[in-house]
Amino acid sequence: MFFILSKVLGFFAAPSNLVVGLGLLGTVLLGTRLALLGRCLIVVSLIALAVLGLSPLGNALILPLEQRFPAWDDKGGAPDGIIVLGGAITPEVSAARSDVALNEAAERVTAAVTLARRYPVARIVYSGGSGALIFDEGSEAASAVRIFESLGVPSARILAEDQSRNTVENAVFSMLLAMPRPGERWLLVTSAYHMPRAMGVFRRAGFPVEAYPVDWRTRGPQDALRPFSTLGSGLERADTAAREWIGLLAYWLTGRSSSLFPGPLDPAEAVGTPG
Repeated sequence: MFFILSKVLGFFAAPSNLVVGLGLLGTVLLGTRLALLGRCLIVVSLIALAVLGLSPLGNALILPLEQRFPAWDDKGGAPDGIIVLGGAITPEVSAARSDVALNEAAERVTAAVTLARRYPVARIVYSGGSGALIFDEGSEAASAVRIFESLGVPSARILAEDQSRNTVENAVFSMLLAMPRPGERWLLVTSAYHMPRAMGVFRRAGFPVEAYPVDWRTRGPQDALRPFSTLGSGLERADTAAREWIGLLAYWLTGRSSSLFPGPLDPAEAVGTPG
């Protein structure tokens, strides 16, 4: 039920969907006694689209997420394992084209391959099932094994987790596959903006991991006031950030995360009891 609700509410919580919905509602009302309200909604919708798409709002929303965890420090020694969260591969295109289609989160894969080469003993878990509510796109895991092999990482080193549908299941199923032993060092590779939510979930599941953020969308604080040159780019950035903030709140309220806004080296965010 949580999965279904998260997908439905996630669609309507995207700022771009809400704004377009307001505009469509206003258009419908033009032919009724509420025509004045309809015109107001259309105007509000157009202004909101411009603000979301062209202003720096999307960058301002995503920056705190990306800045939450610093780049990984290898001073502690070689990792025993690497968890790679799905989201970098487009399964339906990969299947249709008989190739591996990487998307804008491709660094999740390329960074993991680099780590696998640097640490040849480390085990690798690629966690990526299908997160689709309808029109099942298939699992990423099989395609991930293919691209890892093509880039020189033997398939024998890779555990493909293909059942997870969201970040909570990423953590639970990855832990079952990895079976981490006390004292082992595991890295978690995912997009920087997604890292706070992912770390909170893994901590709550009882799987101690270290953040290895990749796929940065901004250069840093200097982008907080940087506008977008195209409407689509700004809308996508705002939607991505809003989804993460709403996800953080929802996971915390439902007991699926260790804290509201997980961060590094916070004693209050120690590994929790599996839930």
